[in-house]
Amino acid sequence: MLKLKAADGHEFDVFEAGNVNAQRGIVLLQEIFGVNPHIRKVAERLASYGYRVLAPALFDRARRGVELGYEDADKTEGVALRAQIPPAQVLLDIEATAAVLGNIPVGIAGYCWGGSLAWRAACRTEKFWAASCWYGAEIAKEKDLTPNCPVQMHFGALDHSIPMESVNAIRTAQPGIEVYVYEGADHGFGCDARTSYSRKDWELAELRSLTFFAEHLR
Repeated sequence: MLKLKAADGHEFDVFEAGNVNAQRGIVLLQEIFGVNPHIRKVAERLASYGYRVLAPALFDRARRGVELGYEDADKTEGVALRAQIPPAQVLLDIEATAAVLGNIPVGIAGYCWGGSLAWRAACRTEKFWAASCWYGAEIAKEKDLTPNCPVQMHFGALDHSIPMESVNAIRTAQPGIEVYVYEGADHGFGCDARTSYSRKDWELAELRSLTFFAEHLR
């Protein structure tokens, strides 16, 4: 773990994976379950492709050291923690994390809450060269924002928290971004710790994300 400080003085932890001298970087944003074993595994996997990956502990503003599982009680706890943190403060932590990576090409990837945050960061900051947003439920509410970098999105067709009406509204508002829908997938299909995990859909979405970053982070 690294210790970083945001522009407002808040200190927070960041999980780091990969070579500190890597020529490309990714800021990896957590679900509402914290920087738990799954997110750390994702960071290590992305790092294996030559990226320096930093995953900020965004819940540190509410409570430090949060690592939740995927039961109903964990979800309730995660939602309550998220509600305690103003979006503007989250962006400060994301910007501070990106700044550590210096002048190399930096992408941002996020899942669930992190997927929505990745979209927001792509639009409200100028820190990133590309953004991959996985099943972010809040994206539709901010579909009219203007991204400052190329963006790719991934949604599950069976995800009741993000109905297809919302996905189609995003497509209409943002014809220039890549929006993929996985027909047999539910919310969280990219997490092998969840009952909704779909290996074939995760593999395709992961391949698309890696190809997307390889194209734009250079």
